[in-house]
Amino acid sequence: MVPYAFLMNMKLVSLAAVVLFAAPALPQVPASQRMVVMISLDGFPAFALDDPKLPAPNLRRLIREGVTARMHTVNPTVTWPNHTTLVTGVRADEHGLLVNGSIVPTNSWPPVKVEPMVEKEKMVHVPTVYDAASHAGLTTAQVDWVAIHKAPTITWPFAEWASPEDPVVGEMLRKGALAPADVQDFSKANILFRDQIWATAAAFLIREHKPNLVLVHFLSLDSIHHSYGPKSLAGTAAIAFLDSCVEKVVDAVREAGMQDRTTFLVVADHGFKAYTREIRPAVALASAGLTGKVYVLAEGGTADVYIEKSQAADLLPKTIQALQSVEGIDRVVTPEGYAALGLPLPSKDPQMSELLLTAKEGYAFSGATGGPVTAAVPQTRGSHGYLASDSAMDAIFIAAGYGVKHAAKLPPVDNIDVAPTVAKLLGVSLPTAKGKTIPLQ
Repeated sequence: MVPYAFLMNMKLVSLAAVVLFAAPALPQVPASQRMVVMISLDGFPAFALDDPKLPAPNLRRLIREGVTARMHTVNPTVTWPNHTTLVTGVRADEHGLLVNGSIVPTNSWPPVKVEPMVEKEKMVHVPTVYDAASHAGLTTAQVDWVAIHKAPTITWPFAEWASPEDPVVGEMLRKGALAPADVQDFSKANILFRDQIWATAAAFLIREHKPNLVLVHFLSLDSIHHSYGPKSLAGTAAIAFLDSCVEKVVDAVREAGMQDRTTFLVVADHGFKAYTREIRPAVALASAGLTGKVYVLAEGGTADVYIEKSQAADLLPKTIQALQSVEGIDRVVTPEGYAALGLPLPSKDPQMSELLLTAKEGYAFSGATGGPVTAAVPQTRGSHGYLASDSAMDAIFIAAGYGVKHAAKLPPVDNIDVAPTVAKLLGVSLPTAKGKTIPLQ
């Protein structure tokens, strides 16, 4: 006969196992009463979170209370293309962002320019998750998000170049959340101050309006990584500063009484690499007599090469010959290689260049037109734009709050998966997204 005490102990062990391993039931909160807050920390590489001494207690707390993963990015590994992927769930060849703005013809020299102030409806070629949320009757807010100029489906916008004439800025001024000096010549203020104001704006919108979807973009880490490189003391200090900005946004959710129905997603658009030498393709093209016929748009780890279309048959082989042996250039990619990189053909999207250059380790492209073809930089700097297959371009992904399990490390995710995940959390449909939902529970 089995002793009674043994049976009782077994029952207690079984009960403890049920309590320990059973997933807690989520409160059934209607979609109209939920909130998703997506915070982008521009230029935050996945490898930075591997440092146990990283001074980011608020991010660490979100990780402990939720899930984290490395996040693969898309080409081009530049801010606007990847932010647009985060909200559309498709790659650049579909959503239409190849640089930080739209590439438009100039009908002069240089033949193209980057124009950021194009209306979102003309710039983004597919539906976004904030469009889906708005069409479902939910409210939306954005603070310094990109490719979102005059988006009709954003209920409360706080633009990158904030001014007193903006409705949200005006409301904050009337309610004392901002002082007039805070937004005077705002575009000229240092990036740390602007990030603080954007954190204040995000917290205000959460407390005052409780939007169902909030998109927030902070820029200081990207700026500092460009100047000093990743893994630098300056970069670490910038992460600590941004951690305090995240804290302000998280605290606002609690102050709004929304902590039990809010999901936080903390993401980045791309990683970073250090470089010590820069490549100046324009100098090599000038030596080959191609100035005024071939133009290079430098994007850090890659560069777009635009060739005068009326002379393309003659200029293309000359351009390849002038560039393929330049120190620091790894590959000269022709359109036949674009599909594998998730890039459109020039025949499908006139923004796309006739050639794409990629840089070797330790190099980055420059738009400089003078001096040597390849030269050392005064100090180590940082850049992105390298091919997305480079693990250094992986970004962070952290999720916590409503609908998220606790303390889990997920396998790597793709950033095309973020938009469908947000759509699921909000209970809306985004059928154009090509990604899959991330298993947060």
